[in-house]
Amino acid sequence: MDQAAHSRFDRRTFVRTAASAVVAQQLAASKLSADAPAENNGMIYRTLGRTGQRVSAIGLGGYHIGHPQISEPDAIQLMRAAVGRGITFLDNCWDYNDGVSEVRMGKALAGGYRDRVFLMTKIDGRTRVAAAQQIDESLQRLQTDHIDLMQFHEVIRLEDPDRIFAEGGAMLDHARTHSFHFDAVQMPLNVMDAHFRSFTHEVLPVLTREGIAVLGMKCFGDHFILDSKTVKPIEALHYCLSLPIAVQITGIDSMQILDQALEATRSFKPLSEAEVASLLDRTRAAAEEGKFELYKTSARFDGTAHRPQVLG
Repeated sequence: MDQAAHSRFDRRTFVRTAASAVVAQQLAASKLSADAPAENNGMIYRTLGRTGQRVSAIGLGGYHIGHPQISEPDAIQLMRAAVGRGITFLDNCWDYNDGVSEVRMGKALAGGYRDRVFLMTKIDGRTRVAAAQQIDESLQRLQTDHIDLMQFHEVIRLEDPDRIFAEGGAMLDHARTHSFHFDAVQMPLNVMDAHFRSFTHEVLPVLTREGIAVLGMKCFGDHFILDSKTVKPIEALHYCLSLPIAVQITGIDSMQILDQALEATRSFKPLSEAEVASLLDRTRAAAEEGKFELYKTSARFDGTAHRPQVLG
């Protein structure tokens, strides 16, 4: 073996070992905050960071329920079925499907369902004026006088934090001194992330240390990670649920997918270090260049890049 080849071998071995070790440490950390016992419906509940709120470990993603491929009556029925079966965390965003997702969710939450859920939505506005306008519109669409968790959407550019904290920005005055505590951060976490531009390695440990609730998303990378044929849906969900997160948000656009998500919680047991290592080893080759994590390597999921005016 020549020296160059030997160096490549050592680096790959190190990266493989380091990836498994980091996830193993996070698995150990997650066991410090045990899941609430599963209810009869099979759902498990976790504490949302420092808020003390108990929420379902599976969250219903807001984008899919507003997609044209699902009718409004079907979307409403699906959301109510999810709540009836134990999902309490509902995700949404001001710009999902040009507001259709929030409108449908608002209709679904009428008739007493609003009191049964923890409702989250996101805004794109980076200025005080744009943020206020979008918050008002979200409240109207969701047919509620309060939202339980509000997030800034797509904080993905180097300048985004500066714009949010700047004079005339959307944050509260005391946030400008950087003493503001964020209750939650939402980010992609999945079986491929550990290998490439990793949120698992770079961000998750910081949030855990700070007591900030982690909301996982893109467990399947839309459908692309499953298209790689390296992992099955339940395995992918079990991996994410084994990380120190409060909620794993997943797109649910049919009763079949709802059943799949609930089966993942019903059958969930935290993965062992050996099981994690096996999953990471299986997905490594497919993950190394990020071709199945298109949100990292393309603008496919970058809604604000296509509509920069929504930033304000």
